[in-house]
Amino acid sequence: MFTTRPELTGTFGMVASTHWLASGVGMRVLEAGGNAFDAAVAAGFVVSVVEPHLCGPGGDAPIIGHRASDGHTFVVCGQGTAPAGATVDAYRDLGLDLVPGTGHLAAVVPGAFGAWLDLLARYGTMTLDDVLAPAAAYARDGFPLLPSAARTIATVQDMLAAHWPTSAEVWLPGGSVPAGGARFTNPALAATFERLLAEARAAGPDRDTQIEAARRAFYEGFVAEAVDAFVRGTPVVDSSGRAHTGFLTADDLASWRATEEPTTTLRFAGRTVHKTAAWGQGPVLLQQLAVLDALGVEDLVRDTLGPRDGSSEGRADGALTELVHTVVEVAKLAFADREAWYGDVPDVPLDTLLSSAYAAERARLVGPDASDGLRPGRPDGRDPVVPEVVRRAARPVDGGAGVGEPTGSTIGLSPGDTCHVDVVDRWGNRVSATPSGGWLQSSPVVPGLGFPLPTRAQMFWLEPGLPGSLVPGRRPRTTLSPGLVLADDGTGFAFGTPGGDQQDQWTVPFLLRHLLGGLDLQAAIDAPSWHSTHVPESFYPRSHVPRGLVAESRLGSAVLDGLAARGHAVQDAGPWSLGRISAAGLRPDGFLVAAANPRGMQGYAVGR
Repeated sequence: MFTTRPELTGTFGMVASTHWLASGVGMRVLEAGGNAFDAAVAAGFVVSVVEPHLCGPGGDAPIIGHRASDGHTFVVCGQGTAPAGATVDAYRDLGLDLVPGTGHLAAVVPGAFGAWLDLLARYGTMTLDDVLAPAAAYARDGFPLLPSAARTIATVQDMLAAHWPTSAEVWLPGGSVPAGGARFTNPALAATFERLLAEARAAGPDRDTQIEAARRAFYEGFVAEAVDAFVRGTPVVDSSGRAHTGFLTADDLASWRATEEPTTTLRFAGRTVHKTAAWGQGPVLLQQLAVLDALGVEDLVRDTLGPRDGSSEGRADGALTELVHTVVEVAKLAFADREAWYGDVPDVPLDTLLSSAYAAERARLVGPDASDGLRPGRPDGRDPVVPEVVRRAARPVDGGAGVGEPTGSTIGLSPGDTCHVDVVDRWGNRVSATPSGGWLQSSPVVPGLGFPLPTRAQMFWLEPGLPGSLVPGRRPRTTLSPGLVLADDGTGFAFGTPGGDQQDQWTVPFLLRHLLGGLDLQAAIDAPSWHSTHVPESFYPRSHVPRGLVAESRLGSAVLDGLAARGHAVQDAGPWSLGRISAAGLRPDGFLVAAANPRGMQGYAVGR
């Protein structure tokens, strides 16, 4: 199988991420004696600076970690909650039937900073200075602005200049769009980081005391005060086309803490796959794997691999067509269950949704042709309920600038998205983290802080009685989905990708090819990918394409034609366009391994 680069192999440590600077900083922390948790925090802070169109310090960060010394595997939830004043009636009174995708009304508590500090305090060994200083230095001294970030700024230039002056001050230095590759600085963000570090140092020499002082400064001090004053005091234009203040207050920040929770798991291919609970979409990956296992896809996966020289000649096109069709149909079933059952509620029937009996029942719904409609199941005999918007006729896909995750388009590389970090250290500790939110194009910069707020309230429904309905203090059903695969002997790998609703679709063929097909991590990442757009998106304006299937052209014209003949609405996304997967882990032979996505030419794995 053709690969763009080798799977890295070593014995000391590995970091893989969506940006080479974050991977390099994470590796520097490992070299300085830090563990995987320290390295992940440092890398996470760096991506929040150097990928400002993909995540920010005021965003969200679900994290899955594995401590090798005792096998403890856990989730740190960095997904902030809805403000106390954010009720369905409050939005209805504004004449809204959906939460806008941008601006103050979409703001939830920024959870990323608290999650990183929680991970550092509980499992790390280094000081906050050690892990935050590199990000502060990039903000102060500059970094090469990604061409995709420059394009994103250009897309929203007029909106920033006309309506979001605090953002224009940061993202339009000198009043113009910065060039891709140019040195870019964010002095206000650097000053925020440096003030947080100063307050930490002033608390005394103890590491934990310093971390807690920085947390208080963010959630109870100057950061919270600036957020409160801006959100409640300055109306800003959002994707509704009108200017609004918001509901987020300093009290909302002060009452929030990152939480540690158990993972949600499934046995697949002799390993245990770990995801978050159903306040995130992670279990939808587990449901897909369970149904695919019930369908016995292992032989089909192996039949699709064919010659491993990268050519399409001799490839089992029929088997590949069947595999893509099957995976897409299974995804449609699992994501229908996501719409009906997932949310930050106590009664999600996960045990049943992940059971082998339910998987077998769902497997029987996979037919030879593309299915239509939304088909959630009836776990435990319960009747599914989906939002009215989902029941309506499909809207055309419209990812206008500055809205949604914001993907801009469901086809090809997007102008905005998410970030991902995977780390393994020489002791076998592993971390998978998917920081996101606080996008430059979705929320105005908070004056004096240098960063925007998260806009995940757009993922709530303004229809009462649903698992995903807006309720004060509830977490939005995030799409952010880190993952971990562990064998019984403790080996295994952290993995994940940006991509909104596609995260738990792009990782399916990756896992099938690696766990069942025997490809190494890099080959499994490089192989052509696809996803369904059949189920409504999690982001404003909740668009979908009935029977939509977006695929890389490297699948081959015969496969794409075969899928269209089965009734899929196929859209060719080009040869290298879908997914930004990375992975890092421990092999059974004792070697550490890592791999990163070549698409977009910014993700890298480093290690030795």
